[in-house]
Amino acid sequence: MRLINDNFLLENNTALKLYNEYAKDLPIVDYHCHIESSEIAQDKNFKNITELWLGGDHYKWRLMRSAGIDERFITGDASDKEKFMMWAKAVESAFGNPLYHWTCLELARYFDIDEPLTTLNAESVWEKTNAMLDSGTLSARSIMGKSNVELICTTDDPCDSLIYHEQIKDSGFETAVLPAFRPDNIVDIEKDSFCSYVGKLESASGMKIASVEDLKKALISRLDHFEAHGCRLSDHGTEYIRFSEDPDVASEDVFAKKMASPDAKLSAAELAAYKTDLMLFFAREYAKRGWTMQLHFGCKRNVNSVMLKNVGINCGCDIITGSFDFVTPLTGYMDKLNNEGLLPKMIIYSLNPVDNTAIDTLCGAYNDGTVPGKISHGAAWWFNDNLLGMEDHLKSLCAQSPLPCFMGMLTDSRCFLSYTRHEYFRRIFCNYLGTEVERGRFPADMRILKDIVYRVCYKNARDMLVQR
Repeated sequence: MRLINDNFLLENNTALKLYNEYAKDLPIVDYHCHIESSEIAQDKNFKNITELWLGGDHYKWRLMRSAGIDERFITGDASDKEKFMMWAKAVESAFGNPLYHWTCLELARYFDIDEPLTTLNAESVWEKTNAMLDSGTLSARSIMGKSNVELICTTDDPCDSLIYHEQIKDSGFETAVLPAFRPDNIVDIEKDSFCSYVGKLESASGMKIASVEDLKKALISRLDHFEAHGCRLSDHGTEYIRFSEDPDVASEDVFAKKMASPDAKLSAAELAAYKTDLMLFFAREYAKRGWTMQLHFGCKRNVNSVMLKNVGINCGCDIITGSFDFVTPLTGYMDKLNNEGLLPKMIIYSLNPVDNTAIDTLCGAYNDGTVPGKISHGAAWWFNDNLLGMEDHLKSLCAQSPLPCFMGMLTDSRCFLSYTRHEYFRRIFCNYLGTEVERGRFPADMRILKDIVYRVCYKNARDMLVQR
């Protein structure tokens, strides 16, 4: 049974034309992912399909646990083949889950396997995929080339030397691999690891850090280092944005308290004071440099303490936070920067789809006409990068924002096969446009439609990252 065909997810003639003539062959700009730059630099070859497909994919792990599969066959000591067979058992009936479609796309695009993975064909799929991996034709760089990837942004800590980015550039690899600045470790002062991380930052920057002012100088040196390596994008992940202008609590005092006693418990007011100061500092620096600032929030991480202890972070035990007032602190933060003339370009994401319309209206309030989509709503993210989530996201975005300014899709993935998520998005996007046209809600003006597809699926992301 062939599921992946030319018409996949394309339900009318206009959608077929938009995808096949305008979207299909556009290069991929993947501006947010968790691929390891070392694996690209070393052009890693994968020993088998399990290492490539299941090694760090918590999406798959989560589905397998929910299907009743024992942890031994997920992150435990079972053989790679046993783990693959259990994955086939979990995914064969995962109706409605994006992993089903992603699995089909990945098998079709990289391994020329046109039938869905099931327990009946798992043995032959295991043999065929591993034979292709053994041949060396699907190394890390080969997969990126096969996927028509023009540029990616990895996610990198401020202390990272970026040595692998240098090696990739010096090697002449055709795909540009740029770092993205992710400073969560220095913002999250409440964590037990904070003081030791300050020590790491001292080593990376070559500076002694005895105060918040010292800290900012050290961070500026790291921002300079990232900028010298082509960085144009930052990323901040948090449960929610904090903003406080309490004159009675100083970030300098909070920092001193934590450094003097690493186990110190900080009050909500102290956390807000320190985090506000650091996040304002970062945004001002980004604005001066012309960088884009990504804000990811609405995720509560590691809620299963047993799994955290036994397996570790990023194991599939993160959830969407419930509804809360993120607008008041976020607008306070943005308004202060705007009044200073230092509001950077921003891409805003909430993991809770209930927040979509609020974000879309917020973006409209702070766009000033200087840059198309200066403040924009990010892609349907993580638990929302599926058919339903993308369609709902597009409907809200279109109702409040100019669609051609949307930044488009990203993989947010640790797996090299995940570039098919761009195809998945492009098909859903073209079907959404095509359906609106065929319903008589938008004219069939291919000049305009082609431009929308080109900008959303490629140009907007590229222009954000490539200095002109």
